[in-house]
Amino acid sequence: MQRMSNDYSDKNPELGHLYPAHVSAVCARHDHALENSGAAHAVIFSGCPKTVFLDDQLYPFKANAHFVSWAPLTGLPLSYIVHTPGETPRLIYYLPHDYWHPVPGQPDGYWTGQFDVRVVHTIDDIAAHLPDDRDKCILIGEIDDESHTFGIERVNPTSAVNILHYARGVKTEYELACMRLASRRGAAGHYAAEGAFRDGRSEFEIHRAYCKAVSHADNELPYSNIVALNAHSAVLHYTDMDREPPSEMHSFLIDAGGQVHGYASDITRTYSYKDARFAELIERMDTAQLDIVSRIRAGADYRDLHVETHRILAAVLIEAGIANGDPDTLLATGVSSAFFPHGLGHLLGVQVHDVGGFMENENGSTIDPPSGHPFLRLTRELEPNMMLTVEPGIYVIDMLLENLRGTQAENHVNWDGVDWLRPFGGVRIEDNVRVTADGCENMTRDAFTALA
Repeated sequence: MQRMSNDYSDKNPELGHLYPAHVSAVCARHDHALENSGAAHAVIFSGCPKTVFLDDQLYPFKANAHFVSWAPLTGLPLSYIVHTPGETPRLIYYLPHDYWHPVPGQPDGYWTGQFDVRVVHTIDDIAAHLPDDRDKCILIGEIDDESHTFGIERVNPTSAVNILHYARGVKTEYELACMRLASRRGAAGHYAAEGAFRDGRSEFEIHRAYCKAVSHADNELPYSNIVALNAHSAVLHYTDMDREPPSEMHSFLIDAGGQVHGYASDITRTYSYKDARFAELIERMDTAQLDIVSRIRAGADYRDLHVETHRILAAVLIEAGIANGDPDTLLATGVSSAFFPHGLGHLLGVQVHDVGGFMENENGSTIDPPSGHPFLRLTRELEPNMMLTVEPGIYVIDMLLENLRGTQAENHVNWDGVDWLRPFGGVRIEDNVRVTADGCENMTRDAFTALA
């Protein structure tokens, strides 16, 4: 595995060494997209801050992922990258004169040498740095204000965007390096969060400990942290965060990541406070999760792995005294889906749920998830240097379990076992892995080991 420092800055020499090849790869993708769409220039818009309805406050800015895949500029609104095949990419860097809001600094860092940087101070200055032949341009980005197109009529054409989304499923060495650092950053947060849990802190206080350890404000996190104590762990996207700790601690589930130059980690761990039986279930789940990870390799069909995961988790349910029968029966009757209703994982990159997970090819054809498993976000055959999550889980979700009543499945549920598990909510363990030709690199486990 490639070892990296903990330098997350844009002065990182390792990232600077890998970045030129990354830009070359992104240029090649856009060359192909332009040829397919019959255009001469790609203009990538970073995005525009959004104003709260009936207010003058701004929502936290979230840059266009296409823009971030070019350059590590996650906080640069109203800027543009212009790509013309055979020419140095042009960065129109918006640096307003503003004393009401913070403004970006002067362009600086390992990325600047790959661009023809044009600093502008007003929106009106941008037009002079865009191609004159706007009819030969395509624009990629979210447009809420028509003036931000500067007369470019072709916005997000599928003939180009499908190519870019499909290609983004395979990461460059620079992207992988950023994600190793993001994994290291996230693991540091998880260690801090576990410590706060052991100290009896509230969900809100655990969240604050996590943010301090990863050095992120809330709006810098790659997604809203899931910090769930006790039965809250059964709410798959729980983000409320109680300000007071519960009267009695049972369990802690945290799903939280970090980001480095826009590239995310997405890590989940579950802990028992004192209960030995729940700790044993976590150990069973950890073993099962590592078994699933061991099956990751180029050429594998993630749909098949998702279905096999249901059999593996069914065996865990049986061993833990929560269900009875055999794994195939629990899968066929829907018992496993009631306890594990979400998908095994998804692509990961400049978006936590990165695009392209359903794509069969660059033409935009899609691959359906397996019948009966609608929430699987990755249906592609795995390729080397794909980055994905592996996140099996078991939960007590009463509205799903009640659907089993009165069916053949009801007799395969040990309801006393369900009652035992309910106060703990559930268990999820999630790692981020890079696909290789004959296996995978588990960035999450490597990060925890490096920081231990």
